[in-house]
Amino acid sequence: HLDVVPPGAGWTSDPFAPDIRGDLLYGRGAVDMKGSIAAFVAALSDLPDDLPGTISLIITGDEEGPAVHGTLALMDRMATRGLRPDFCLVGEPTSTQRLGDVVKIGRRGSVNMWITVQGAQGHVAYPHLADNPIPRLVRILAAIEAEELDQGTDWFQPSNIEITDLEVGNPAHNVIPGQATARISIRFNDQHSGASLIERIKTLTAVEGGTVEARISGESFLTQPGPLSDLVTAAVRDVTGVEAELSTTGGTSDARFLSRLCPVVEFGLNNATMHKLDEAVAVQDLRDLQRIYARIAERALRPV
Repeated sequence: HLDVVPPGAGWTSDPFAPDIRGDLLYGRGAVDMKGSIAAFVAALSDLPDDLPGTISLIITGDEEGPAVHGTLALMDRMATRGLRPDFCLVGEPTSTQRLGDVVKIGRRGSVNMWITVQGAQGHVAYPHLADNPIPRLVRILAAIEAEELDQGTDWFQPSNIEITDLEVGNPAHNVIPGQATARISIRFNDQHSGASLIERIKTLTAVEGGTVEARISGESFLTQPGPLSDLVTAAVRDVTGVEAELSTTGGTSDARFLSRLCPVVEFGLNNATMHKLDEAVAVQDLRDLQRIYARIAERALRPV
């Protein structure tokens, strides 16, 4: 994806003018993830002309936002044209300590829910004439907090529920509010679906008369270790000497959509400075990533 998060104030150089200082290239998107796109485009020029098969680049926007008009829209267009790739490689910045140390073979799913409890507004001196929704919301949240969704799997960490916002809209100290709302976020592994978790929370909420609105950002996915991950880790090993760890940790990416089409893995630059001030990538890492991508592409199209 070519879109980036806002740069914020305090950069030591123009965030949208690439600046090489010493061994580092500075700029918003250098890591997440224009650097990977540049490396892959450059890698294509290294490939022999007689390779069988085809390589397509899916370069989108709207990944950092609602994620509706980017990869999803292109997938719809691919479907109408009957295009279905054998596999996808997503250039998200997966490396943590050094280039090549982590390859993502899956991601947890994400669902956000808004829990609302209705009451009756009134004066705090006359509680019998009002209905305070806050205690009921607190009991709902306590029940949700007590839930253990699972203990994790061989490839996924345990699913977790986090309370991310509370809102009563009541600036007055002497008013019992008429409504209370909480937002929760669940990151879940492949033992659940977004729909099953919504029903689970609705059941807990209904006990106190609450209602739930929900938005599923993405389901979990897992590309089982095998030919695709072996292809990527072998290329990493050849170029860097690093033995890559296969992982499913971290947030979501557009790989969650592409996994509906074909096996998908993610591999890219060191993510230490992504979304931060003075985002930067080592120039040598860009060169090495170009070589890794070229090896992956050539071996995928012409297996040894």
